[in-house]
Amino acid sequence: MKPLATLLKRTLQLLLMLVLTLAAPSLYVETMCRGSGTPTPSTPLSAEARPEIRTLLTYPEWHIVHAYDDYATLIDAGDPHDFGYIRAIGGYWSSLCTLTRAAADLGEIDGGTRQLVHVIGVSFTVEMLMKGLYEETIGRVATIARGPAHSPLDDLSAQQAARYAAFLQQVPWYQYDFRADAAALDAAATEALRDRERSLALGLEHRARASYADVIAQAVAATGFDDLTLQMVVTGLTPDQIEATTGVTILREIPGGGVEVETPRYRVLTGILAEWADQGATIRDMAGNDQILFTALSDTADFDDALASLPRQGYGDTRHLFLVPVPDLAEALRSLADRGLTLEHVHDY
Repeated sequence: MKPLATLLKRTLQLLLMLVLTLAAPSLYVETMCRGSGTPTPSTPLSAEARPEIRTLLTYPEWHIVHAYDDYATLIDAGDPHDFGYIRAIGGYWSSLCTLTRAAADLGEIDGGTRQLVHVIGVSFTVEMLMKGLYEETIGRVATIARGPAHSPLDDLSAQQAARYAAFLQQVPWYQYDFRADAAALDAAATEALRDRERSLALGLEHRARASYADVIAQAVAATGFDDLTLQMVVTGLTPDQIEATTGVTILREIPGGGVEVETPRYRVLTGILAEWADQGATIRDMAGNDQILFTALSDTADFDDALASLPRQGYGDTRHLFLVPVPDLAEALRSLADRGLTLEHVHDY
């Protein structure tokens, strides 16, 4: 019985160490990343009002989207073990720390949002650690046996990764057809060792994701889907210009100038805002808020007015996070090219 008791004790110790390791980043953020600012009162112009801190705390989810995009870009010519899994994890938690501090100037982080960013952060950490451990060991051995040239499933898995990264730009991850990707890998696999290894390893990954996605989809259906539109007040555009924008609806004129409109959210919204900025628009109010976060890319390592600057894997450039007043957003977008920046994404609420 003594050896069994010893084994049980060591197993519990290892589990405790694992739990503490995974909890450590969350504990650090909650205890060491507190800001000291005070929110400035504002008078919403839009009929719709959303918590302003959401513009900051939507970024962590997008950091995961960007990580998948980095991964897809890197394995297009390289191999999965070339990806910096620890670096991707570190980027998530360091950016969350920075944005949690900045949130003090915008409002109190509600419990639901706080829980969400930590849950997805721990989930992302576990996924990256498991994938990194596999690709740095068994996966790397399979690439050595394969030789320098990609196998058919190396190319197919890179294409699937790119398609998934693009899908996430506008659609929730749990709606992706992971089972179709697993089936495609099985159908295209040759007798080569690398193909058999990719079919087995990635097939298991896709099917596990599919099962988890089913659970999440049922939970979301029970609690309600996120609103896919956003209301804002815009000036400097004619009604014809606004109505010519796909998916946009004019709601009403605002006393004192401006038109309240309803627009799509997410990636589509970024394109709309960039187009309107080029046409000379000014956004007076967005979902009742007067501050907004956007990300832009450049070959420069950092900018003094950026909240954070995070190098991208596979691209050789850097992502910068900027927080600006909503009325200054359009001008900030117009000036990006002069600053050597390219717009990536505007983070709504």
